[in-house]
Amino acid sequence: MLQFEELRLELEGMLPEIDELAGAIGLVQLQREADELDARAAAPGFWDDMDNAQKITQRAAALKGKIEAYQQLKTDYEDTMTLIELANEAEDLSLLDECTASVETIRQSMEKQRLTTLLSGEYDNKNAIMTFHAGAGGTEAQDWAEMLYRMYTRWAETHGFQYNVLDYLDGDDAGLKSASIEIVGEHAYGYLKGEAGVHRLVRVSPFDASGRRHTSFSAIEVIPELDNSVEIEIRPEDIKMDVFRSSGAGGQHINKTSSAVRLTHIPTGIVVACQNERSQFQNRDKAMDMLKSKLVEIKEREHLDRIEDIKGTQAQIAWGSQIRSYVFMPYTLAKDHRTGHEMGNIQAVMDGDLDGFINAYLKALNAGTLKESGE
Repeated sequence: MLQFEELRLELEGMLPEIDELAGAIGLVQLQREADELDARAAAPGFWDDMDNAQKITQRAAALKGKIEAYQQLKTDYEDTMTLIELANEAEDLSLLDECTASVETIRQSMEKQRLTTLLSGEYDNKNAIMTFHAGAGGTEAQDWAEMLYRMYTRWAETHGFQYNVLDYLDGDDAGLKSASIEIVGEHAYGYLKGEAGVHRLVRVSPFDASGRRHTSFSAIEVIPELDNSVEIEIRPEDIKMDVFRSSGAGGQHINKTSSAVRLTHIPTGIVVACQNERSQFQNRDKAMDMLKSKLVEIKEREHLDRIEDIKGTQAQIAWGSQIRSYVFMPYTLAKDHRTGHEMGNIQAVMDGDLDGFINAYLKALNAGTLKESGE
């Protein structure tokens, strides 16, 4: 039957790409490394160093996840081809929808796995730390910052990433002034690095009794979470530490003691804060890790030779150069100004449907076709 024959040809056309994908993701190398890690885990005394053991088991699990995903893709291809051929022979149109859905699932899985081949940056496999800053405009901008905070936490939940609140400063009447979250998962930074920049909102403000249209801005910073293997020397005299009482969304210890810590790197003016840990010392250590990560990210982005070459002005946010606009009125549209990718279902975007934007950015970055932000 024509419908099944078209599906068969479509599926056959994917096979060369599926075969090429094995080489692109380094399937043989992944299996070799997974076997080596399994051997190390089986060695006596493996769990004597708990931190190192956990890193090895996490890495092994990530490798096996990639291997299994590719093997499942091959299995799905073979099963779907068999189903299409049987349905075609039996001329059973009741199976057409199932066959069509299976072909689309294979296409999406192939696209998702191909995307991971673009995540080859030095820090792409790291966890990510996202910081949200409300722009000028008071309540309206602070509400927008909280909407972005919700959007990215929903994205994280949808993709199986864990997120931890590091710092949260409530807005005056609504929303938030600033917040930092740690997003934990394989390639979290690689996926989210393109989300850094200024985000613009156009809507009829719920805080304006006259029902006028407002434009608001919020900025997002994204840095990789670095581990102790990255050596960075920061002089004690270059750090100013402030201690304050925690506030906002935290745990039972919030507002009990002055355990929250804010660190200012005096040479650059970079400020980081952490309040989610239970002691001042833990918050200070976490804040120091955040500061180191931010300095390294700026150094790499600005192509500098040394941390000492970072200037304070380079750490400032340019509010006029938005990377993406979210329009609620007079029409609904989210548009990325660097890639041209857009989506009309603004509510889905605000609920965390960001894969189209993330994929478009990574592909454009890999192809070297990114445009300057802004309009």
